[in-house]
Amino acid sequence: MNKDLISRITINPKIMAGKPVIKGTRIPIDLILKMLSQNISIDEILAEYPRLCKEDIQTALLYGSIVISEPVLLAFFNPP
Repeated sequence: MNKDLISRITINPKIMAGKPVIKGTRIPIDLILKMLSQNISIDEILAEYPRLCKEDIQTALLYGSIVISEPVLLAFFNPP
């Protein structure tokens, strides 16, 4: 895991209701992932949110891959 990328994320109950966001912004990780899933290009995301950089997009992808690999979440989506 790239600790430099993960350190770009912050979670604060007073910011975006505690959703993980890119540090120094109110841009939630789930928004970035949703945009990518809708085939919105990285360049389009960066144009829409100029405070973001490519490393922030990589951070969102890394965070998503970590979260989805958690057994508790997998059990929720794949009940016995």
